[in-house]
Amino acid sequence: MKNIVISFALLMAHFGQSQIQGTVKDLKGKPLPYVNIFIENTYKGTTSNEDGQYELNISKSSNYVIVFQFLGYKTLTKELKIESLPHRLDVVMEEEIIDLKEVVIDSQENPANRIIRAAIAKRKFYLEKLDAFTADFYSKGVIRIVDAPEKFMGQELGDFDGALDSTRTGILYLSETMSKIKYIKPSLFETVTASKISGNSTGINFNSAMDVDFNLYNNTVSINNDIISPIADYAFNYYNYNLEGEFYDDEGHLIHKINIIPKRENDRVFSGSIFIVEDTWALYGIDIKVNGSQIQIPPADTIRIRQNLTFDETANQWLLRAQTIDFQYSFLGFEGDGSFVANYTNYNLNPEFFEPKNKNEVLVFEKNANKKDDSYWGDKRPVPLTKEESKDYVRRDSIETKRSSKVYLDSIDQKNNRFKILDLLTGYSFDDSYNKKSFSISGPIEGIQFNTVQGFNISLNGNFTKQYNDFKKFISITGGVNYSIETNRLRGSLASRYRFNALNDAVLIAQFGVKTEQFNRSNPISNLHNSISSLLFERNFMKLYDKQFAKIGYGMEVFNGLRFSTNMAYENRKVLFNTTDHTIRPIDGLSYTSNNPLDPSSMGSAPFANHNLLRFDLDIAIRFGEKYMSYPDLKYSFSNSDYPKLYFNYTKGFNSSISAYNFDHLGARLQQEINLKTTGLLNYNILAGTFFDNKTVSFVDYKHFNGNLTHVNTKGNYLSSFKNLGYYDYSTSNDYFEYHIEHDFKGYILGKIPLINKLNYNLLVGLHGIATESQTPYREFNIGLANLGWKKYRFLRIDYVRSYVNGQTDQALMFGLNF
Repeated sequence: MKNIVISFALLMAHFGQSQIQGTVKDLKGKPLPYVNIFIENTYKGTTSNEDGQYELNISKSSNYVIVFQFLGYKTLTKELKIESLPHRLDVVMEEEIIDLKEVVIDSQENPANRIIRAAIAKRKFYLEKLDAFTADFYSKGVIRIVDAPEKFMGQELGDFDGALDSTRTGILYLSETMSKIKYIKPSLFETVTASKISGNSTGINFNSAMDVDFNLYNNTVSINNDIISPIADYAFNYYNYNLEGEFYDDEGHLIHKINIIPKRENDRVFSGSIFIVEDTWALYGIDIKVNGSQIQIPPADTIRIRQNLTFDETANQWLLRAQTIDFQYSFLGFEGDGSFVANYTNYNLNPEFFEPKNKNEVLVFEKNANKKDDSYWGDKRPVPLTKEESKDYVRRDSIETKRSSKVYLDSIDQKNNRFKILDLLTGYSFDDSYNKKSFSISGPIEGIQFNTVQGFNISLNGNFTKQYNDFKKFISITGGVNYSIETNRLRGSLASRYRFNALNDAVLIAQFGVKTEQFNRSNPISNLHNSISSLLFERNFMKLYDKQFAKIGYGMEVFNGLRFSTNMAYENRKVLFNTTDHTIRPIDGLSYTSNNPLDPSSMGSAPFANHNLLRFDLDIAIRFGEKYMSYPDLKYSFSNSDYPKLYFNYTKGFNSSISAYNFDHLGARLQQEINLKTTGLLNYNILAGTFFDNKTVSFVDYKHFNGNLTHVNTKGNYLSSFKNLGYYDYSTSNDYFEYHIEHDFKGYILGKIPLINKLNYNLLVGLHGIATESQTPYREFNIGLANLGWKKYRFLRIDYVRSYVNGQTDQALMFGLNF
């Protein structure tokens, strides 16, 4: 009963604050969603919601001319004399009559092609016409789920924090954003003035104007992949066009409706319709679609984008008023739909403002933007809520209040924290949700592994975490023990991590313990892969040493684009030898190699002498041109593909018990992902380094390269590893140079081959190599296919690899996962 009263009160307050309100329907009485509604000759307007309801705030009683505009319908103008408020105005809109009048069809030219060629010729003009403007931006996002499964992979799914009703259907996500946008060619800046999420009192959502900036005047539009605009300079290579018809708008502009038709299935293109103005060749509106396979987002079925533009006679410019994005999804038994509606009002095409102090800060939250109350939203929200959305806010906010209480959280924890016999094998977790504490310990099943140094061994790992400020500040303590059955040896370690804040990501770490460690600190082969290759194929690739250590470190972002981290460690390193030759499947002619990577055939030899030393590391990361968003107590950075990232590492080993093992190493790395738009993504990762003075360092401190002889890659580190290189074949304490270059064509080539383009595979080519002071250079070339799989399940990648060294060639197939 309480919720009903609250809902009614909010609804009444909401409508009481509205000035002009009503419903927009078609001739059949069906509500029309997303109609563009504005006061004539102004930028003051709104958009109807999914139920066709609208609210238009006005400041005083007067005479108004209200314009109703919707793509595919005749523009409707209503003259009003408002004497008292609120005022109700319900309207009915008629579908636009689109005629294909008699035209002289040149047998050599499709009439639609003439119009498209003219629009392409004006594309750059309209893209660059505006140097600057400001506007108000509003976005509302809704994601629904239908008939959700009760279990997933044997686990109870619950009610999704109160989102589901008795039919397991409901709104998963509902959020709103209001912001001020400022455009200074070519960049868009945004200040969020209000943000709201149903059932989440933090109210920090990631709806932004830049995320829905789908401007077809650009050659490509980024929706995970770069989708080619139907008026791109090279659009005729990808589209066929058909003139469906034409009509005159209310201001006498002749509008052409052009159907856009992809030439090839799975090309990165749209389908649907675009509307083009005769003579000026500007965009009047768009109604286009793209499917999940084209943008390579497996859960997405279709994504539909509609835009309504209106003409500003003074500026001689067509401006975006409203945009809607509708989508359907289905994946792993989950399905539903959603929409994001965007509304642009209060344009100022001649703003007076100074250049921003920081051009890399593209979004910032105003203070208390996520704390606005319901009365504020009721007064300022330009697009009214539907009944479903209003109920969801009330219900979810009420549920959040209840479910965030100590009594409720303790009761849930008491149920979930119950110990079960199976936990002895799979692991156990304990949560104190109210105090934001959690503890977990892994089970022995996932910790069973094998290597020739320890034989069969078991690892158990535990974690304790205490969160502050919704994980923006936290402390985490992790520990692990490992017991070797073969050697009857117990090892263990403990690590703690404390993050001070999420603005500069300041982190303090401390670790100590004893453990076995791979010589390559990047751990190029996993315990699982090594166990399988050893027990089934008698190939023990993992090489280990014993390390007792204590370490402390600190890292933070100094300023945007520059981060440093530093560590000081004491390490006591000891040689280990093989203790077992056990294998499940002996293979004639094969036997285990030694644990000495420098001499695999000598079982009793050691790669280094036992020693200890102090190790100091300093890492500096420079991310040129990095953009970022400033949220309350949180900074979110994202890379700028126009610039590379540069990393430096300086390592000093000193005070060693063996003086010859003291060393200084300096390394640098340059990497970048270059978006080549229609032709795909080009990635490179280039490394170089040198050891100063002392070249006789311990093998532990050599530069090791990430090899792979299992020919399986589940890490996805294709740009930092080799596919056909032995794990320690090129380890060096001399000067070195390493490079990885790979291009993902993203369908650019395979998408043009008949029949093959239906498979929607991505072609990749790569070149990788090593050059050192004392060895013959190593090179390998790979050609591969990614986005492999069946229907929506596409996580696989396969590469053919050919390597070259010392005049010899070798080849292999690499299988991997590609997310």
